[in-house]
Amino acid sequence: MTKTALVTGAASGLGYELAFLLIKDGYDLVLVDIDAPKLKEVKQFFNKKFKSEVNLLIKDLSKPDAAQDIYNEVEHLPRMDVLVNNAGFGLFGTFAKTDWKRESEMLHLHVLTTTHLTKLILPAMISRKSGKILNISSLAAFQPGPLMSMYYASKSYILSFSEAIANELKGTGVTVTVLCPGPTKTLFQETVSNDCSENKISFNMACPTDVALYGYNAMIKGKTVAIPGAFNKFLSTIPRFISRNMVTRIVRNIQEKNRA
Repeated sequence: MTKTALVTGAASGLGYELAFLLIKDGYDLVLVDIDAPKLKEVKQFFNKKFKSEVNLLIKDLSKPDAAQDIYNEVEHLPRMDVLVNNAGFGLFGTFAKTDWKRESEMLHLHVLTTTHLTKLILPAMISRKSGKILNISSLAAFQPGPLMSMYYASKSYILSFSEAIANELKGTGVTVTVLCPGPTKTLFQETVSNDCSENKISFNMACPTDVALYGYNAMIKGKTVAIPGAFNKFLSTIPRFISRNMVTRIVRNIQEKNRA
């Protein structure tokens, strides 16, 4: 039976790279993104190279009913073998001054849509005793992040949520992997701010193709937490050995210096 994968935020960056790896492995695709022109370009490119079916859903995943709308459009499919919750964006600035509308959209996307879509698709995977879920978090998930407080907090939620349900699903045949990359050269930087530290740091900036392959392989193996790069693995451990207050000050200093 044909395998099917659903990928959110598939028009560019990690979402596109993960979709490419999936279709290369013979999966039919359901690609979801708000950027209709780019998503159509992706479909045209895939159709030229592969025989798998590619379906597009143009959706704003920051809307409250986004997950249910997506599910309503895919529930007729025979099966959903892979779910990739990739879509996301960041926002830079002090919490008191950032735009609440944009922040609430980010929380809906990172927290509610990711959780709800997983909730809707997971039961059928459990019934089949087969399925893989890949949630995209960030190295930011391991500590508080002044000047990007909501982004860091929402990525921490994705990490914690993914680890918890991965444990619950042991023995069911369904696995959950959470990918926590460091700075990666995607459109993320353009949507945050020119002041964001990720726009100033180049020494640890990863290639999205490499990050996606690392996450994809971790998902295939059923690994729970995937952190690409030895330096990023080291950075993720630092909060275990120094106080949270110190970690928070360090992150704030990095953001402030790179804003200057």
